[in-house]
Amino acid sequence: MSQGLYLSQKMSQQMVLAPQLQQSLALLQAPILELRAQVEQELQQNEMLEEVPVAELEQEERPGKEKDEAAGEPTPADDSPEPAEEGPEPAAEKDSADPVDDFQAEFEHLAQIDEQWRDHFSQAAGPNRASQEDEERRQFMFDSLVAGQSLQEMLLEQVRDAGLTAEELPVAEMIVGNMDERGYLAASLEELSASTGLPLSRFASALTVIQGFQPPGVGARDLGECLRLQLERAGRQDTLEYKIVTGHMEALGRRRFPEIARALNEDVVDVQEAADRIGHLEPHPGRAFLPDNDQYIIPEVFVQKVGEDWVVTLNNEQVPHLRISNHYKDVMARAETTPDVREYIRDKIRAGKFLIKSLHQRQQTIHNIATEIVKRQREFMEQGRAHLKPLTMNQVAEVVGVHETTVSRAVSGKYMETPHGVFEMKHFFTSGFTAADGQSVANTSIKDMVAEIIKGEDQFNPLSDDAIVKLLVAKGITIARRTVAKYRGELNILPSNLRRVY
Repeated sequence: MSQGLYLSQKMSQQMVLAPQLQQSLALLQAPILELRAQVEQELQQNEMLEEVPVAELEQEERPGKEKDEAAGEPTPADDSPEPAEEGPEPAAEKDSADPVDDFQAEFEHLAQIDEQWRDHFSQAAGPNRASQEDEERRQFMFDSLVAGQSLQEMLLEQVRDAGLTAEELPVAEMIVGNMDERGYLAASLEELSASTGLPLSRFASALTVIQGFQPPGVGARDLGECLRLQLERAGRQDTLEYKIVTGHMEALGRRRFPEIARALNEDVVDVQEAADRIGHLEPHPGRAFLPDNDQYIIPEVFVQKVGEDWVVTLNNEQVPHLRISNHYKDVMARAETTPDVREYIRDKIRAGKFLIKSLHQRQQTIHNIATEIVKRQREFMEQGRAHLKPLTMNQVAEVVGVHETTVSRAVSGKYMETPHGVFEMKHFFTSGFTAADGQSVANTSIKDMVAEIIKGEDQFNPLSDDAIVKLLVAKGITIARRTVAKYRGELNILPSNLRRVY
């Protein structure tokens, strides 16, 4: 057969997510802080939308309104089909003051949604609504926050204040620029010397100056040097721990205390105590300057006990409340508005309606899922982490009436405030084991048991994984040794031979 290019046609089926569905899923998955950023972007792109300030919502509350107690959350009537687009009516049957395009039904529909959302935000917030004083206090806190100083910025300030000569200053700045986020020198002095053509001695001299800066241990090239610099700064050169970090780092990492004791002619107990003191040193001097230290968590869900029941409320104050601008409703109603402008406004209004509906569905979905979680984890709410029950997302999805992937998106990055602290909502989904009495025990509870067993063991004769398995079996929990080893590793607990105190 001859080779060449050919055109052919074929039919195939594939799933494609519509843009509106993608937007709805993105809103559902986004935590509150990301949600606000996404809504701000939509507000900039859709001029028909506007956000209603909380103060205005409070002023527009009407005490005569009653909420359907059986329904719980208000449900907008957005599920109704779009109103039919009608053309201009005959002049004989239409008053001259009426708009040319019959868009009044849709406006009334939007007004109904707007009223329901006002009730939703004013009533559903309940006891979590902050007072004006609380809002001012919170704003003062945010206004007081300043951007943290990076490690390189602080070191450069110390370089400029170190009294270096014009030749030494750029060398020191280059060394600082080659430090990683831990505070270690990422490039060797030989590499820096070769890349610049400057003498190696000049870089060695500048590094010695930098290693005297704050924080202690900065500018080290490996862990041993980092620990040694900290001990020297504290004047502990004559101590046993200084001897250990100077020539026995590998044995220290493997906790081979008898080997170190023989090499230094010291008692094993003294070596163990020195190793404990070394453990209090900072292996990463730049840790305090890492950006990950500045993390803010805003709970999406609050769980409170009212009487004998656990009540779930949402953090609605942080969710933007949107509405369609009345200005563009008026523009739409004017007879002189051209068909192109009318169609543009119509499309933007529909996009705004879908965003408002998606926000409401997001809140309703999270509320339904959180309610089911609290219902199934009632013992956790009453007694704490040790009573967490096994729970899968599929179990919650079947009750709520959504797909399992929807539950996964809804709890992703979301946090729940409980009487026992703030937990990520994914924390409540965990597999487990069946105890001898038929009760289900979550694997997180078993991890806590393992941690408690090891915490109370004899340090001179630590428990092996097999011994821990036997203790768990005595409590009615049958578990494999490799599972105990897995949980112990996740808890960052060393094996028994490395936990032994000599």
